[in-house]
Amino acid sequence: MTIQVRPVAAAPPRPGPAARGQLLHAGTAEAYRRVVLAGVDRVARQVTAVDRPFTGIGPDALARRIDAIDLDRPLGDGTAALDELEEVWLRDAVWFHHPRYLAHLNCPVALPALLGEAVLSAVNSSLDTWDQSGGATLVERRLIDWTAGRLGLGPAADGVFTSGGSQSNLHALLLARQETCARRGAGRELLPRLRVLTSTAGHFSVRKSADLLGLAPDAVVTVDIDADRRLRPAEVRAELARRRHAGEVVMAVVATAGTTDFGSIDPLPELAEACAAERVWLHVDAAYGCGLLVSPTRRHLLAGVERADSVTVDFHKSFFQPVSSSALLVRDRRTLRHATYHADYLNPADATVPNQVDKSLQTTRRFDALKLWLTLRVMGPDAVGALFDEVLDRAAAAWALVGADPRFEVLPRSPLSTVVFRHLPAGPDATRADPANRYARRAMTASGAAMVAATVVDGRQYLKLTLLNPETTVTDVGRVLDLIAGHAEAYLEGGAR
Repeated sequence: MTIQVRPVAAAPPRPGPAARGQLLHAGTAEAYRRVVLAGVDRVARQVTAVDRPFTGIGPDALARRIDAIDLDRPLGDGTAALDELEEVWLRDAVWFHHPRYLAHLNCPVALPALLGEAVLSAVNSSLDTWDQSGGATLVERRLIDWTAGRLGLGPAADGVFTSGGSQSNLHALLLARQETCARRGAGRELLPRLRVLTSTAGHFSVRKSADLLGLAPDAVVTVDIDADRRLRPAEVRAELARRRHAGEVVMAVVATAGTTDFGSIDPLPELAEACAAERVWLHVDAAYGCGLLVSPTRRHLLAGVERADSVTVDFHKSFFQPVSSSALLVRDRRTLRHATYHADYLNPADATVPNQVDKSLQTTRRFDALKLWLTLRVMGPDAVGALFDEVLDRAAAAWALVGADPRFEVLPRSPLSTVVFRHLPAGPDATRADPANRYARRAMTASGAAMVAATVVDGRQYLKLTLLNPETTVTDVGRVLDLIAGHAEAYLEGGAR
């Protein structure tokens, strides 16, 4: 028998001092300081220099630049890497701090939160277990208690930070599913009969969550809204009864405190009554409207939220926090047990220290709570609330400006900071309003001069202003309206296609 001897592969080269010099440790502390300051300086220069929210570059042109980079050939120098980064991203980034960025729920960010981002990234705590985070665990828990107190959820409340509103909504519906099954002494066999009621203006993550949770394709039932785009409590009560009589089980009603398009806030007290009568979980998606928790003048708009079984809050929408900073709160901390799984190497069942992974859908998780902590410790909640109020006041003025402009049609005023409207041509051109509005938005984005969002309402094309920047003035809004009208009129006159 012939034995073949295979050559032993050469050992890979050991990392030398240069590679180890790129890791943060005591010997590289000064280099860390220099490299981070260099990056901060680039951003500061860009923030100062930009004269529009976007350059208007298209994906094809930018893809060519990025695809040409050979990732196997490092530059070996931080300055060179920053120069390259300007070419592929920083120069063409979308700048949410610009007063004519009026598209999505992206806010300018508070300086204390940016300080927190820099610190938490360097320390790199992971908020799953105590032995990876130490005091960071307690800071997050303190902020959860503070938020639950602002919501009025009571002494048994608890929660956990999440990556965003979609994850918070998924987490809430998982708890609702498990609580419903436990209450009925049922298991997975109940899943095909489970239903979730929500508004036709609610967030798409409710449907996505239902799919992820293994519910039936028709599990999410949308309920009609009123003229102010709010859930109708009478319709919810009727739907609850219909589902019960059909042998189906409503596991949750999802109300919204700040719909993405309209900023509408569902009638929470009446919905809480309907859910209590049927023993159905009430989840309130307050990802957008959570800024009202610190508003000095509008906190009453969230009346009834204290009766929710769970609440989503997105601090990175209306608390001027960098992405991501979100949380799920529950009125009864015992319900969080449905997300608890034990691993001997991580969080054994007999652990005597607090482990946040016992509450979370994530294992590894950033210390995002630090950003909010520093914001509250430097600015205080009243200052954050005053900024949010200023945004809402500006949105009210913008709505009045659009409503007074004969070039536009505007939908009813939002209690928060969105303005849904469209350019409405006169005469025979009125039938071409939809393509004219679509074109106007595309053309304005391509110019980079301003950015607005788009949506469809009752089958018609609308545009949307989303104000989250206190630096945006009514003059800025007027300039954006002129740009939209100009592009729409160019389309109608045949000067563009």
